[in-house]
Amino acid sequence: MKAIKDFVQDLQLIKSTKLFANPYQDPVLANNLYLYLMAMKREKPSLLLVGEAPGYKGCKLTGIPFSSGMIYQDHERFDHPFLKKLSKKIEISEIDSENSATMVWEYLSEKNITPIFWNSFPFHPHLANNELSNRAPTAKEVTFGIEYLQRIRKIYKPVVIAGVGGKGTTCARKAFPNDDIVTIRHPSFGGKRDFIKGMNSILNKLDS
Repeated sequence: MKAIKDFVQDLQLIKSTKLFANPYQDPVLANNLYLYLMAMKREKPSLLLVGEAPGYKGCKLTGIPFSSGMIYQDHERFDHPFLKKLSKKIEISEIDSENSATMVWEYLSEKNITPIFWNSFPFHPHLANNELSNRAPTAKEVTFGIEYLQRIRKIYKPVVIAGVGGKGTTCARKAFPNDDIVTIRHPSFGGKRDFIKGMNSILNKLDS
């Protein structure tokens, strides 16, 4: 699909700085994202979840939002058909575990649902000259991410859009000011129970 190919190619053009790393400058990770987005198109997701930004143990290593190498490797713990199919296509050289991805995909595996994921800032924000760190994206970076989020929405046309945490919610509300954006607690830092509660509420809404 041309829109997905153009989307990934546009991400590849952005150069990393001392404050953020662009994983999509790596052709392998750019291809991982392309394969993910194409696979999600076939899933026809009704839910778009907007997170904060790639983390250095997760999306920075896989190229795929809200993921880690571990969720594509441990099929017993993450018993989800989408992960199993995609794991046969993507290439991940460094296997690590990322807490948010773990909690999110444990929940999704239990419920057997497949939302589309994106972030308020598509690149990995880190402390100055330290790529093995995470920091929250700035207001300017979140504003930068609005265009990419709008393009994701245009491609997938989800029924419900939810922000996972404050930054994701802020970006989604700025991108879609006329929409009712749902807010879900981010699962990290003790938020797992509220994340599950928020997700259950959304699934009930989608089922009704």
